[in-house]
Amino acid sequence: MNEYDVVIVGAGAAGLIAAGRAGELGGKVLLLEKMERAGRKLLITGKGRCNITNDAPQSEFYDHIFPNSRFLKHAFATFFSHDIIRLLEKYGLETIVERGGRVFPVSNNSADVVNALLKWVHSNHVEIRYGNRVERMIIIGGEVKGLLVNANGKDMNITCRNIILCTGGCSYPATGSTGDGYRMAKKAGHTIETPRPALVPIETEGDMAQRLQGLSLKNVKAIVWVSGKKLKEEFGEMLFTHFGLTGPIILSLSRFIVDELVKGHKVEVSVDLKPALDEVKLDNRLLRDLDENGKRKIDNLFRLWMPSTLIPVFLNELNIDGQKEGHQLQAKERKKILMMMKDLRFRVTGYRPFKEAIITAGGVITSEINAKTMESKVVKNLYFAGEMIDLDADTGGFNLQLAFSTAWLAAQSCMISH
Repeated sequence: MNEYDVVIVGAGAAGLIAAGRAGELGGKVLLLEKMERAGRKLLITGKGRCNITNDAPQSEFYDHIFPNSRFLKHAFATFFSHDIIRLLEKYGLETIVERGGRVFPVSNNSADVVNALLKWVHSNHVEIRYGNRVERMIIIGGEVKGLLVNANGKDMNITCRNIILCTGGCSYPATGSTGDGYRMAKKAGHTIETPRPALVPIETEGDMAQRLQGLSLKNVKAIVWVSGKKLKEEFGEMLFTHFGLTGPIILSLSRFIVDELVKGHKVEVSVDLKPALDEVKLDNRLLRDLDENGKRKIDNLFRLWMPSTLIPVFLNELNIDGQKEGHQLQAKERKKILMMMKDLRFRVTGYRPFKEAIITAGGVITSEINAKTMESKVVKNLYFAGEMIDLDADTGGFNLQLAFSTAWLAAQSCMISH
């Protein structure tokens, strides 16, 4: 019988790393991918540039990962950001560190990352089969024995000693991430924290966002309010769309917003357009500008305070006549402007679907996985890596590093244990 030391399911970021490492350690390795090529999702990450990792120290990484970042302590100690950079450089990929510690390929082309990983995988004699869909795992007596695979409409059994599930989550289903691994893990007896979109744009009530569609704001603060209580805030860049809000700070806040919406809570996002100024300083600035430009029309004066796209929205929402002159603006109207600049508020009604989410929150719960090996505590010789695990992170290269580290540890553990 043709038996493999390890079969890895899914040739994405985690799958390629697991396959390469297992091969490097001398294993007879089979990598199965249901799509016709490897790294489909890697190709679209970072807007096609691939944000490989982040050069933040390990201690900072934990602040960007949810809900149980300490689970990764051993994985990060085994394989971290400098290791993936060194590995890629060995296979001809130069990297560069950009704003916020984000690491990208110098070529700005994610295909170069996939190609470097494939070069490494092939050099370690890994067998890759594309167009192979795993129907189910064969588990006997609580131990992995093999898999039932469908290749071009034909079912076949594959015998193996270990399985590493690297099937990804449910986001960007067109790339092959359709939650297959969660279903397999559940069937094997694992508890699955309900998968939901994370790093996902949010939908808002009314047409204010629609009227501001296309406007990008920099250096603003977004605050999440849940049932009237402040939950979380982020500073940076955001964007208005026809359905609501997106951009880096909104995506980072989205995992908390989605969770609160799922619980049925009332969620609002407040945008502070002038986070560097408190109310007193901002009021002084408005007063000074009104004093110095008293003859200018109010809609013209607003240009000193905000992007032109925001002006008609402010005038309309606050019911202020933009044709009045600055000196005619009443104190209560000035107060209203100030309050709206500090608290431009949106009621959140929902979030975009999985096909627009960068990653998936949820997955196999960490209490059922051995943090030192990534092996299942339920099924012997079954391992998990990447988005299969109930862990997700902020944008900035943290999610890919999570995938690389868990995959490396899983491959190393299953090879060393035999």
